[in-house]
Amino acid sequence: MDKFYSAERNVQILVALLKAHGIRYVIASPGTTNINFVASVQCDPHFKVFSSVDERSAAYLACGIASESGEPVVLTCTGATASRNYISGLTEAHYRKLPILAVTSTQNPINVGHLVPQVIDRSRQQADTVEETILLNMVRSKAEEWDCEIKANKALLMLRHHGGGPVHINLETGYNQDFSLRELPPVRKIDRIMPHHQFPELPTEGKIGIFVGAHQPFDEELTAAVDAFCSSHDAVVFCDVTSGYHGQYEFHPSLLASQFNWGKEPIRPRLMIHIGEVSGDYSMDNLVPDQVWRVNPDGELRDRFKRLTCVFEMEEVIFFWHYASPGATPRKSYLEACRGYHQQAMAALPDLPFSNVWIAKQSADKLPDGSILHVGILNSLRCWSYFELPKGVRTACNVGGFGIDGDVSTLIGASLVNPDKLCFAVVGDLAFFYDLNVLGNRHVGKNVRIMLVNNGRGTEFHNSDHPASRFGEDGDKFMAAAGHFGNKSPELVKHYAQDLGYEYLSASSKEEYLAACDRFFGPEPKDHPVVFEVFTDSDDESDAIRLLRMSLADSTGSIKQLARNVLGGKLTSKIGQIIKK
Repeated sequence: MDKFYSAERNVQILVALLKAHGIRYVIASPGTTNINFVASVQCDPHFKVFSSVDERSAAYLACGIASESGEPVVLTCTGATASRNYISGLTEAHYRKLPILAVTSTQNPINVGHLVPQVIDRSRQQADTVEETILLNMVRSKAEEWDCEIKANKALLMLRHHGGGPVHINLETGYNQDFSLRELPPVRKIDRIMPHHQFPELPTEGKIGIFVGAHQPFDEELTAAVDAFCSSHDAVVFCDVTSGYHGQYEFHPSLLASQFNWGKEPIRPRLMIHIGEVSGDYSMDNLVPDQVWRVNPDGELRDRFKRLTCVFEMEEVIFFWHYASPGATPRKSYLEACRGYHQQAMAALPDLPFSNVWIAKQSADKLPDGSILHVGILNSLRCWSYFELPKGVRTACNVGGFGIDGDVSTLIGASLVNPDKLCFAVVGDLAFFYDLNVLGNRHVGKNVRIMLVNNGRGTEFHNSDHPASRFGEDGDKFMAAAGHFGNKSPELVKHYAQDLGYEYLSASSKEEYLAACDRFFGPEPKDHPVVFEVFTDSDDESDAIRLLRMSLADSTGSIKQLARNVLGGKLTSKIGQIIKK
């Protein structure tokens, strides 16, 4: 027979991952909708396939095989009510924690609810039948291929997770009749490592980076473990203002990673160890590593970089102490290289226009030791991530839900817990006015200092790389929401803040800002909370970001990129022709 694997990519991915995870037992029930899957396992000698006409019996056969062998067992059936007959057997498997994978095949799920023959709704399962139910759609793009790989890995890992149990995959088919594929394309297997498992070896070649998303402040033990790990393996800790790490190997890559015209390879890690939660530093997406190890007690598959290969379900301190070699000769060559490139970028920064990023450059080192800084998303977070802050300053941003609706309130909440610490916020005008009512809260203390960067709109939408920028002034009407809240009135916030008992400061130029900023950031106590309103222009804001991102260049190709950013496509093409000559 000259029939081999199905041409349907989701089937290929599932079959390849079954093999990669060492799953070999399959019990197949007859049908049309599952032909692509059944034919693919039938042609592969890795699998030991049995037939069962009755799906109810098949589920109990699987229970017997799984119990006796200790191995996972796959069930496969067609559409219509075939899968309903698995329920009693899967219930048995649930209460005995037997690793049964029910692969039910389905037509396109968009047909559910439209009276299409043999189409039923399998989106929800009874609570005590399966631990997880996952839909593996047909694959039509690279993004869908990645999604399919992640979901299939998740399903297979769940078979043995926390004692194990049955799992359901609803596998879409298009009834493709091409079975000519002789060899399965490669897939990415993801392993889950528990504290009692054998740990994989660290790569012996290439750079190792630790990427810290939003994280609670590191305690002394975790800091010591991370520092010992980095010292042993010449690693670097990549941070943003939400990372909470202030050890010896801290490095803020945003300035370098944001450069338009500088290759990122000198600082790009080969292995990225990913800890923490959401990071709002989009520039990290320019440092995509060869592979990622995720370390978190939740054990979930979080694949921001689409390079995940291992998930370590454990406390971070356990992971880092396991791989640390405290007696090894300390190494910092990777860190020193990163810092050297960062110094070059800082030295190459041009004179920036009056803007949030200029303010951050001037003010980052002015924050008093022991103070707290909250920055708003998105522009304030970006701008203040470009520059290193004093190590005694704690920082935060609402990157969890990533909304503008509670930046100032969150800062006020932190100030109530720490009434003896100065608590600063830097937010844009939309975020400030969205959260305006908290300024009138009677619990606001004298330790609160709020900087409002008022450019009269969502300046994010004016940045050259933002889709809304191509609309120019038309984008201000609705996309950037310009002109609200007094349209940069010099009196509105002043009167509101003063009437509520705040000290009010303002600046509309570099000179005015420099004259007022020492009072705003000064460590001395004040009699009132402070609002510092800084008026900037959104075009200056955009120009400042663009100029900062073009401060380094390392090839003739960068000249073309520079032209593209500044001059546009047609002139860029002409410059490209000149370069070739």
